[in-house]
Amino acid sequence: MVMAPSAIAIDHQETTVLNDNKVDYLDNNHGVESDVTGFASKALIKKVLHEHIARVNVDTCEPGEEDAFYVADLGEVYRQHLRWKINLARVKPFYAVKCNPDTEVLRLLAKLGTGFDCASRAEIDMVLGLGVAPSRIIYAQPCKTKSYLRHARKVGVTLMTFDNSDELRKIKDCYPEAELVLRILTDDSTSLCRLSAKYGASLHDAKDLLRLAKDLELNIVGVSFHVGSGASDPNSFGKAVMDARFVFDQAAELGYDLKLLDVGGGFVDETFEMFAGNLHEALEEHFPSHVRVIGEPGRYYTSNAFTLATNVIARREVAGDNEGENAYMLYLNDGVYGNFSNIIFDHQHPIPQILSAAAAADEMVEYSIWGPTCDGIDVITDQIYLPGVINIGDWLFFENMGAYTKCSATKFNGYNDDHEVVYISSEPGASALLGY
Repeated sequence: MVMAPSAIAIDHQETTVLNDNKVDYLDNNHGVESDVTGFASKALIKKVLHEHIARVNVDTCEPGEEDAFYVADLGEVYRQHLRWKINLARVKPFYAVKCNPDTEVLRLLAKLGTGFDCASRAEIDMVLGLGVAPSRIIYAQPCKTKSYLRHARKVGVTLMTFDNSDELRKIKDCYPEAELVLRILTDDSTSLCRLSAKYGASLHDAKDLLRLAKDLELNIVGVSFHVGSGASDPNSFGKAVMDARFVFDQAAELGYDLKLLDVGGGFVDETFEMFAGNLHEALEEHFPSHVRVIGEPGRYYTSNAFTLATNVIARREVAGDNEGENAYMLYLNDGVYGNFSNIIFDHQHPIPQILSAAAAADEMVEYSIWGPTCDGIDVITDQIYLPGVINIGDWLFFENMGAYTKCSATKFNGYNDDHEVVYISSEPGASALLGY
């Protein structure tokens, strides 16, 4: 397995930046030489971050002008797609919209020909609004709202999952011609976010569900599973594929001819090649080529593409762990009720880095970092050492903030949940597709 190379050599005379729906063409990549071979150009992202904060004077700006903001490199999304195609050519990606429903991300993936995993009416309508055909959507929500089922029928989204008998009866009433995918239980004990406690039929129950579907004259077309978000055991796919094969065979005994396998999500950037290799081997062993295979990657596409910048709005001096040394509590204008919701919901540990500091130094200083709300759980980092003394008005940035962050931010305590995104594209292929 290999990492995807840059699709097209970067044009050093023109890198695209999109901000507030206006397109600027910036000469010479902001003075940064790019060598993108599978990762976004961090140097370019930092350059754009610096240009953005240079326009903000925290002592004179209007309320909110110093709010946290993102820089999103859509070239990274593009490269991740190429990497998927190289390593998992048989598996068509259906992007998990819930992970990051950013319109520009969805628009690029639509242009690249991916499908979409939607879990609600709003997500379905968002994708359809981009001109995506209903056949490119799977309604991957095993327990659906009745009115949403009727809406899916109205707009022509036929493919959907289920995992229990009541859902089958609901579908019989609301959408009897739907194409159904039985979601089975998997071992997700090594995943960051386990889903098996909520969704998935056991192998013991699968045949009874297939038999009930037959009695109700419903159309079962395939089987799905999900090894958990952020899976860490590459062998989990092999076992799940074997279980899916078992259910395919059970369905055949009842007269069904299943044609679809949905291998779900769980893919992460760091281990993708290993997981892809194991999944590919399992598919080749257990499923002939006429069976269509799809997957539901989310964080794999977007995590690395988004970088978040935050402003230091307050500071408090405290005693450090080391006797005689001072430490500081830093308060940012974003926290766990905002874009750092991934700390609570996604078990992430964002790492702060200094974007700008008036008192830069090499000496390491102890910090804890907090969000802006009046809740004691609003802590981003309990303890970290950063160079120099950071002051009010300085900026920190956090990489890999594109998954389960902005999408789950709230307005708690009256803070903004809709922060600006500055879009850049380090891949001319992505720029061409998006019309930048």
